[in-house]
Amino acid sequence: MDIGTATILMVGAIFALLITGLPLAFITGLVALAFTFGWFGEMALPLITSRVYGFITEYSLVAVPMFVLMASLLDRSGIARDLFNAMRVFAGRLPGGVAVQTIVVAFFLAALSGIIGGEIVLLGILALPQMLRLGYDKRLSIGVVCAGGALGTMMPPSIVLIIYGLIASVSIAELFTAAITPAIILMGSYIAYVLVRCLKNPSLGPPLDENTQDNPFTSRFDALKAILLPGLIAFLVLGTIYGGIASVTEAAAMGVFGVILATLVRGEFNIGMLHHSLSQTMNTCGMIIWIGIGAAALVGVYNLMGGNSFVSDLILGLDVAPIMIIMVMMAIMLVLGLFLDWIGIAMLALPIFLPIVIQLGFDPIWFGILFAVNMQVSFLSPPFGPAAFYLKSVAPPDISLKDIYLSVLPFMAIQLCVLATLLLWPQLAIWPL
Repeated sequence: MDIGTATILMVGAIFALLITGLPLAFITGLVALAFTFGWFGEMALPLITSRVYGFITEYSLVAVPMFVLMASLLDRSGIARDLFNAMRVFAGRLPGGVAVQTIVVAFFLAALSGIIGGEIVLLGILALPQMLRLGYDKRLSIGVVCAGGALGTMMPPSIVLIIYGLIASVSIAELFTAAITPAIILMGSYIAYVLVRCLKNPSLGPPLDENTQDNPFTSRFDALKAILLPGLIAFLVLGTIYGGIASVTEAAAMGVFGVILATLVRGEFNIGMLHHSLSQTMNTCGMIIWIGIGAAALVGVYNLMGGNSFVSDLILGLDVAPIMIIMVMMAIMLVLGLFLDWIGIAMLALPIFLPIVIQLGFDPIWFGILFAVNMQVSFLSPPFGPAAFYLKSVAPPDISLKDIYLSVLPFMAIQLCVLATLLLWPQLAIWPL
C-alpha cells in the first residue's frame, strides 16, 4: 500500500469513528495503534510511545492547568458579575450600549482567563437576560455573547496560543504579544458592527433611560473600584510576562494566587468553591492531555510512514504563490472546524502544516495568530460549534440552537474578514516583535 492510499484510509477511519460518538482521544489512539501494527509491526511501538512521552513531559504544559484553575475560580466568584454591572455605568444612553459593554467585558474576561467555554456561560448568565429584558434584538444579543466569548481564543493568556506555542516550539510570550493587536481589531470590529446596526435602527438596541438603569453601582467612582480588581489581576498575569519578570508558567501561578486573594478580600472564598474549581480543572486538563496523547501517537506513526514528506510534496507541488498555500491550509482547518474541536485540529494538523510554513519562509508566530483567528470561526461554526452548546445550556428555553447558529453568522463573517486582513497584512500581528 502506498502512502497516498494509507492517508485516505487514515482520514476515512477517523471520520467513520467520529460518527460512532467515541471521544476524539480514543479515536486517534485506536487509529494510531492500528496503523502502527499494520504498517510496521509491534517493534515500532516504542518509537510512538517516545513521542507521546515527549509531549506529556513538556514543562510549559504546567501553565495550562493554572490558567484553567484561574478561570474556574473566576466563574464561581462575583468578580465577573461586578465587572459587567460596573461597565453598565459607562454604557450610558448610547444605542446598543449594553451590547458594546458586553463585548468590552468579554475582552476583559479573555485577558483574565483565556478559557472560552467559561466566558460564554458567564456572559449567557449575566448579559443575555439583561439585553433581552431591555428589548434588544434576540439575534444581535446572542451573536454578541457568542462572539465576545470567542475572544478567549485570541486574547492572552489564551490556552489556544499556549498549545500552539508548544507544538510550534516558539516563544509563547511572543505569541501573546503578537495576538494583542488582532484581538483589539476583532473587538473593535464587533463594536463597530453593533453600533452601525443600532444607530441605523435603534430598536435593535434601545438606549437606556432613567427607568431601565437599575444598577448596584450608582456612580462612576464606585464602578471604577469594581473594575480595578480584575484590572489588577490581568496586570499581574500579562504585565509580568511582558515586563520580563515572569515566564508564562510563573505568571499563570501568580494569576491563580491573585484570584484566590481577590476572592478572600471579597469574602467569597470557601472550600466548596476550591473543590469545584479543582474538579473542573482536572476534567478540562484531562481532556486536553488525552487528546494530545492520541494525536501525538497518530502524527508520530504517520510521519514514520512518510506522511509528512507526502503532504509537504503535495502542497509544495502546487503551482501557486506561497500565500495561496497558506490560504489552502486555512481553508482545510476551517473545514476541520466543522467537525473537530480546536485541540484536535491543533494536534493533528499543525505538526504537518508547520514544517511547510517554515519551509515557505513564513513567520510561525504570524501563522499562530492566523490559527487562533481560524479557531474562533470554528468555535462558532455549525453544526458542532461549541459556543452554541455552551450558550444553550444557560439560555432561556425559547432560544433554540437554530436561533444561535443564525445569530452568529454575521460575526463569523467579521472573523473571516479579520483573518483575510491578517493574511494580506502580516505586520498587523508581528509589528511589536
